[in-house]
Amino acid sequence: MSALTPIRFSTFDPKSLAEVEGHLAVVVTPEGTMDQAARSANRLSKGAVARLIASDGFAKAKTGQVITLAWPAGLAVEALHVVVLPRRITAIEARKAGAKLAEARGNKALTVKAGNMSRAADLALGLALRSYSFDAHRSADAETPGTVTIGHNKPEEIEAAFAPLLAVAEGVHMTRDLVNEPANVLTTTEFAARLEDMSALGLEVEVLEEAELEKLGMRTLLCVGQGSASPSKVVVMKWNGGDKDAAPLALVGKGVVFDTGGISLKPAAGMEDMTMDMGGAGVVAGTMRALALRKAKANVVGLVGLVENMPSGTAIRPGDVVKSMKGDTVEIINTDAEGRLVLCDVLWYAQERFKPAGVIDLATLTGAIIIGLGHDNAGVFSNDDKLCSAFLKAAEAEGEGAWRMPLGQAYDDQLKSNVADMKNVGGRPAGSITAAQFLQRFIKDGTPWIHLDIAGVASVKSNTAYAPKGATGWGVMALSRLVQDHFEAE
Repeated sequence: MSALTPIRFSTFDPKSLAEVEGHLAVVVTPEGTMDQAARSANRLSKGAVARLIASDGFAKAKTGQVITLAWPAGLAVEALHVVVLPRRITAIEARKAGAKLAEARGNKALTVKAGNMSRAADLALGLALRSYSFDAHRSADAETPGTVTIGHNKPEEIEAAFAPLLAVAEGVHMTRDLVNEPANVLTTTEFAARLEDMSALGLEVEVLEEAELEKLGMRTLLCVGQGSASPSKVVVMKWNGGDKDAAPLALVGKGVVFDTGGISLKPAAGMEDMTMDMGGAGVVAGTMRALALRKAKANVVGLVGLVENMPSGTAIRPGDVVKSMKGDTVEIINTDAEGRLVLCDVLWYAQERFKPAGVIDLATLTGAIIIGLGHDNAGVFSNDDKLCSAFLKAAEAEGEGAWRMPLGQAYDDQLKSNVADMKNVGGRPAGSITAAQFLQRFIKDGTPWIHLDIAGVASVKSNTAYAPKGATGWGVMALSRLVQDHFEAE
């Protein structure tokens, strides 16, 4: 797994600025008010900070902006970063400022003089999230990032506040690593092995192999992978941190390690991006890691269906009819609509075995959601207003875009089949909604459920607030926050 940037906390000492090496960051308010560290840096640099504040450029600076002064006179550092932040800031503002600092410092050692900043732990989280690169397959040795030192008047208090945030950051990094990994490396077998390794964190991990999946009746899941040499698997991860008899929250992830489209073959252009089609399973894995690391006082079970969708003489065909674990039959219209076939069996299994308090599934399910929402928001579908509202609030609190989409009988009617209980696609209109309607058919009455279509947010072509281009780790922070706010024992 990619190593997180080392972050340590020390007692704030503005008198030590002259000896600091690498990069240094101080805070100035949008009005130009300098704190003790900024005043000390200004004095040592012979008024450089004051001249910056007096400039026209500073007058246009926005909250969270980082302005860099290279090789400031009177200081030993290579760069002095002036962070523009008001005295009272939100967690999101602090995190985004931390991410900007991570970009500005590169891999250099960084000392942040935070003084009395109340959101210093969130600033550190932003640094940890943005300090990421996937270098596992580069021949040159990756440059080791320098340590980040945050000076604060209450370092022990801030370090304690950062500990659970660091656990979440590690979960995000795991998700990014999984989503970025090429499919010849992250096979279904390798994916399962990496999840089994998390038993060292206290998770109970169980791998269901094809023979057991066949016995359980998971035929729709198995049909997706039957054209591949890679064995299909379901991995169950249990975290029992709550009350012994409390029903768990179930997280279910689509783990298609590579998606060619099967017999309904995708176009060649862009197919290389389909290494990210296991993004839902990646988010479930990262969330379970975060919950275990921060010792969440909740019962949560994560289930992922791991398959590879390949065309071959044994592959499922358009026109075939397959019986699900639930017992409903599905007419396969398009073998490229495979994620819902994986999820429906795992959703039913999760409800049958664990009787969960709620179910949330995640999948890079449809291109249609990208047309509708772009790359800023995941699509949110739900049968339960209370659970949906709780998730949307958690996502907003963590700065992860999410937008609720409709469900309804008219959309469900598009799935009618002439030869089976349902088709696996409902046509081009409302493609992301009919996909969600398909999944809802496998949710038992009375079970609160959310479907998250993360096709637009799991991996992107440009930098985001917290991540370089590529895998984002979207969803780990929001799900961890949801568990913290609504499922943890007192």
